[in-house]
Amino acid sequence: MLHGGEKNTTPEGAATAGDAAATDFELHEATVTALQEKMKSGQLTARRITELYLERIEAIDKAGPKLRSVIEVNPDALSIADTLDQERKNGKLRGPLHGIPVLIKDNIDTADKQQTTAGSLALAGHKATQDAFIVKKLREAGAVVLGKTNLSEWANFRSTRSTSGWSSRGGQTKNPYILDRTPSGSSAGSGAAAAANLCALAIGTETDGSIVSPSSCSGLVGFKPTVGLWSRSGIIPISATQDTAGPMTRTVQDAAILLGALAGEDATDAVTKESAGKTQPDYTTFLNPNGLKGKRLGVEKGHLTGASDAIPLLKQAVELLKAQGATVVEVEVEKLTDPLGQAEYDVLLYEFKDGVNKYLATAGAGVKTLTDVIRFNTENKAKAMPFFQQEILEASDKLEGLASPKYQAALRKSHQGARAAIDNVLRENKLDGLVAITNAPARCIDLINGDSGGGPGFSSPAAMAGYPHITVPMGQVHGLPVGLSFVGGAYQEGPLLTLAYAYEQASKKRVAPEFKAPFVG
Repeated sequence: MLHGGEKNTTPEGAATAGDAAATDFELHEATVTALQEKMKSGQLTARRITELYLERIEAIDKAGPKLRSVIEVNPDALSIADTLDQERKNGKLRGPLHGIPVLIKDNIDTADKQQTTAGSLALAGHKATQDAFIVKKLREAGAVVLGKTNLSEWANFRSTRSTSGWSSRGGQTKNPYILDRTPSGSSAGSGAAAAANLCALAIGTETDGSIVSPSSCSGLVGFKPTVGLWSRSGIIPISATQDTAGPMTRTVQDAAILLGALAGEDATDAVTKESAGKTQPDYTTFLNPNGLKGKRLGVEKGHLTGASDAIPLLKQAVELLKAQGATVVEVEVEKLTDPLGQAEYDVLLYEFKDGVNKYLATAGAGVKTLTDVIRFNTENKAKAMPFFQQEILEASDKLEGLASPKYQAALRKSHQGARAAIDNVLRENKLDGLVAITNAPARCIDLINGDSGGGPGFSSPAAMAGYPHITVPMGQVHGLPVGLSFVGGAYQEGPLLTLAYAYEQASKKRVAPEFKAPFVG
């Protein structure tokens, strides 16, 4: 068995699903800066850029490899682009996102002709009356809302036997690197779409791993910010403690641009008040190619041994970090946070019921409560639950409110415990950040048995703590991307971007997908 590296190990003679589609695209791997330069010079307009991405979605997502990453395109996208082009002609530029097409996960409200459903047939037809706070900021920044992306239904909080990237409304999203592999979740569509160049930028949401894991599996930069940096108002929730949206992009610079544009306090999301004085309007100021020099990083010791093919990639990354001037020491974070897993799950169960009931009560959807959702799924089982059930929804619906002593105890153990673990390791070792394998290479899609587990992963510590976590491509295993995680303390987005950017520029491990056919065919 081969370990690590970039070698193409597709069996000789195995067909690829889109050789020409991989690179024969005018906007292939286009960055925000490059697109702005083309619009400034008059070489392209926002309308033409939007048209090209819409054509790409038709060619790659609906036909060809049929990624099924985009659940719906915005019928107003071209008219929005026209308006932004006219503003440019009139000398009005809103900033670096002016005219840039962005895809948004289908659990984020958009007050337009698009639906917001969390991938659930129970919410089919639901159209929000108000933009989510971050969508409002996105529009104000001049972005073109291109469409909505598929996701693991209910952000992968429906069944313990779920399949990542599948929803009853959107079907199964594929991994654009090898088409029978999972795109991971729950921001599966955002990850696959950004990787396959169906948009300039994408937005995902995360409770535990749902930005960083699909980003890792799709060769992207994924950034889960501190809970409170971006508002959650207008986003179908799981957890008030852990939920946040975040950028999913092809470069660290693009993630930094999007991060700053959507940050800010929201009166309807109290946790954002904690971000006062801690955010930056322009996070690109932290991008320094020499930013690793003199830094001290802790590598998760448990990720340096074992059978995973991702381990050699981590060891290579550590050597590169050292070569760029960083000091790397071994630390054991997971030994402190792994025992908190059951408490975290209990917190999510309690907070899901509370949050979803509040969202549905005012959403104007056909279902008004979590109980209604469960009933709908049961009555429409053939379409709503053809592969796996809804035992997580049912378990959540049976629980008491957030005044429950069990909930309060679980919250203290999970949230405060994870924060203490990370803070203590950072302080005691005088660290600028933690590094680890984001997650193992993508497994095969299995709608019968659900996702398979195993292998290293580092989403939970930062997720439980509500701390920032960015993943950057660090190589491939048998043609499947693997990400390198950088984790820091609360509101340390800027310093983490410095580390991630310096590593990205020194390593250059982002490789565009080629839509390869399965190994066995």
